[in-house]
Amino acid sequence: MRLSASLPVCLGVGNRQSRPWVVSDELWSLVEPLLPKPGPKKAEGRPRVPGRQALCGILFVLHTGIQWEYLPQELGFGSGMTCWRRLAAWNEAGVWDRLHQLMLNELRSKGRLDWERAVIDSARAGRTQGPKSGPSPVGRARPGSKHHLIVDGQGIPLAVSPTGGNRNDVTQLEPLLDKIPAVAGRVGRPRRRPDALLADRGYDHDKYRRLLRQRGIRPVIARRGEPHGTGLGIFRYVVERTIAWLHGFRRLRIRWERRDDIHEAFLDLAVCLITHRHVQRLCY
Repeated sequence: MRLSASLPVCLGVGNRQSRPWVVSDELWSLVEPLLPKPGPKKAEGRPRVPGRQALCGILFVLHTGIQWEYLPQELGFGSGMTCWRRLAAWNEAGVWDRLHQLMLNELRSKGRLDWERAVIDSARAGRTQGPKSGPSPVGRARPGSKHHLIVDGQGIPLAVSPTGGNRNDVTQLEPLLDKIPAVAGRVGRPRRRPDALLADRGYDHDKYRRLLRQRGIRPVIARRGEPHGTGLGIFRYVVERTIAWLHGFRRLRIRWERRDDIHEAFLDLAVCLITHRHVQRLCY
């Protein structure tokens, strides 16, 4: 699979919307200070691919779902293995977590985070077997993962985590709450706890209602066996929309990575990109 050499390079001019893998100057200014400094080269050879071009290659794979070995080097990304190694190293260094927290701080400083309520939900992504995958209870036991997501009242992602496809949604309620970063940006203590948590019937359990109240969070969870029409849908739709945005990245729609850290790195990077859209829309 080869592309014409006449195509524009990664950092060239062109329509940004038609090439979403191009890293803007604004986004790169946030990412670059967080990247670990490369060590000395162990052997002579070709110069290293610049970090910005490697990030373009990672975004190309995330957006298109292409396999690493088919990454078009004509666009200036370097090889697929180069981008794969950079993604693994940057994820191990916690780049995406710090980038996400940096953006949340910016949103809170502008008063754009809605802490009155948070919404939680999950969605399944097949298909490769791995440590954090499992047989789907609704897909003929085919292997896959679940993406668990918690967002604020506007749909801005606060935390995300993958599990096996056979894990109950409610088991990730506490881990997701613990994963919300301490968001600064205003005078006073950083905030990491919403006033209320909205969820569907998959989270209906009195044990977890008690745990939420102990944390100072008001549970608003639909109960099983009761007729539909609770009115939660007018608030819960934001998490469904964000999940749709998340799975708009083709590499996340179906899980191909056997290594959990690579899949989680793609997931965290996608969350950063969605949050960055909110920063662009609301703050500038």
